[in-house]
Amino acid sequence: MSCHMIAITNQKGGVGKPLSVRHTVVSCNLDGKLVTFTSDTTKTRSSKRTLPLVPEFRKRLEAYQGRQEQYRMLCGRSYCKEYRDYICLDEMGERLKPNYLTAAFPRLLEDNGMRKIRYHDLRHSCASLLLANGVPMKQIQEWLGHSDFSTTANIYAHLDVNSKLTSAQAMVNGLKW
Repeated sequence: MSCHMIAITNQKGGVGKPLSVRHTVVSCNLDGKLVTFTSDTTKTRSSKRTLPLVPEFRKRLEAYQGRQEQYRMLCGRSYCKEYRDYICLDEMGERLKPNYLTAAFPRLLEDNGMRKIRYHDLRHSCASLLLANGVPMKQIQEWLGHSDFSTTANIYAHLDVNSKLTSAQAMVNGLKW
């Protein structure tokens, strides 16, 4: 079994710049031992992408990096310096495991009195919100990193109510009713 995590790194320029997805961190079982390694490739070529960093998320990442700096100072030599370019680190400077968010997500929901959903469902919510707000399907494909437009269209076309309304209105206009 392997788990993939997109590696979010603090590229030159810091968190004020867009986020670039350039490689993955992968965990797999090798002879009964969990091994984590990085790969300078992504699942598909279109998975390599650069996304804008909205101000609220930038602010949260900057606060997170501030906490990391405090941990570095508190831990001194014990703090792992190997992953300094990464954003997703624990208190000791170690990279988070690829399945960390998926595993921690149910607890976050429970602690906040929210109904259970899978972490992956957030991806579908994102696509649905983009579609509902008029973002074209091609841009959603690029945002999600799907290599093929048909993947995005097949999964999310049923949600595209606005295009159905536009199509219906075009039919009415064409028939001059």
